[in-house]
Amino acid sequence: MLKKLVSIGSFYIFVVTINDTIMKDFFEGIEDLFGLLLAPLDELRALELDSWFLANGLNWIFMAIGFLAFLYWMKQLKSFNDNNEENRESTSHSFLG
Repeated sequence: MLKKLVSIGSFYIFVVTINDTIMKDFFEGIEDLFGLLLAPLDELRALELDSWFLANGLNWIFMAIGFLAFLYWMKQLKSFNDNNEENRESTSHSFLG
């Protein structure tokens, strides 16, 4: 009986230790992966002390893309407006009556 309890206890300790090690390694792997993937952003953060405009270069790029998308959208709306393709009657949409 004592032998059986010792073997069950040692098996439990073995399983708990292995699972803790595996989970710890798994989460440390995730930490290393994101540390590697986000390293350029750390460089940008360090660059902020020297030049605010360069450190925010990624934001400037996103703003330029958004501005160009807005201009394209306005151009498309103007082309549809010039061709009179839009139904402008008050009953063109069901929620207008």
